Amino acid sequence: MPPTRLPRKSNTIDPPVHPFDAAHGVETSGLIPAGSLATGHPNDQHVTAYYGVAPSILRTLVDLWQATNPPHPTTKYTFIDFGAGKGRAMLVASQLPFRQVIGIELNPALADIAQSNLDHWLESHAADPTAPALTPTRLLEQDALTYDFPRTPCIAFLFHPFEAPVLKLLLRRIETQFATRPGELDILYVNSECRAVLDRHPAFTRLFLGPVAMSTQDHIADLAAIAAQKEYGSTGDEECAIYRYTGRSTKP
Repeated sequence: MPPTRLPRKSNTIDPPVHPFDAAHGVETSGLIPAGSLATGHPNDQHVTAYYGVAPSILRTLVDLWQATNPPHPTTKYTFIDFGAGKGRAMLVASQLPFRQVIGIELNPALADIAQSNLDHWLESHAADPTAPALTPTRLLEQDALTYDFPRTPCIAFLFHPFEAPVLKLLLRRIETQFATRPGELDILYVNSECRAVLDRHPAFTRLFLGPVAMSTQDHIADLAAIAAQKEYGSTGDEECAIYRYTGRSTKP
């Protein structure tokens, strides 16, 4: 959800349009500071800025996940985007062969944008006879900490949507719901600033950690977006991590 380093300021200049938006007629561009995303929820202080994930990073991270030899075929997994923002990760994931894609977004304004983007995305694909079939996709305006996971294998996608206090609560909820299902949930974590929480957790095993590069097109778009403010730069990659819920009794 956020950029590599979270902004504390923004300006009023319209953000550059990402090529993904230009190609598909959606609106997922821009950087919104965390202070502008308050909803009155008790966890507002722990949310991070909105920034859409680079499509190339998400696709590469899914490839890296598939290389970890997941215990189930990709088609069995539900992809869940926690902190869906304007919905870019949902849209990209819907092009991949998952069982279903679900976006969870607490902020009503972002959820409205994400739903509009999803509606347009689905309608435009349905109207194009040459478009590939999409994975069933839906958005829920909901607190991540109240979400009940489906009884399918799951991928939890995090673009660092919240800080450690909320991440810890989400991991507790995951452990409660998957206690009898070790190996049934994996986490794909982009901009893994709070990875130490997962590394210290006795029920999760890290499968990958490292930088994942953007495509040239995404990097150019990232440079343009970052140029709209003065505090942050673009390195052309994101530090990413992959974890598997293995249960407390199976991890050394």
